[in-house]
Amino acid sequence: MTLRPQPESAGTFVTLCESGDVGELALIRSLLDGNRIPYAVQHEHVGALYPGVALLGSRVMVDSRDRQRAEILLSRLALQVREATGEPGP
Repeated sequence: MTLRPQPESAGTFVTLCESGDVGELALIRSLLDGNRIPYAVQHEHVGALYPGVALLGSRVMVDSRDRQRAEILLSRLALQVREATGEPGP
């Protein structure tokens, strides 16, 4: 699990999303880093144990107080990807 620096008054961490894709995980981490949202990633390196076998997706967790802001950022990213690729929305 990777932990990022957190304020001393950190609250409870909650699951933001899960990803089995290394590239998607890198985008999510960059987005959270760029917006100074503390996060933790569970099962980040499990794929390195058995390359090509998707055993567990990585779970990205954020402080419960940052969850709404992080969800908004991820939804904007998803919208931009859909617009760029011409994919229909959910």
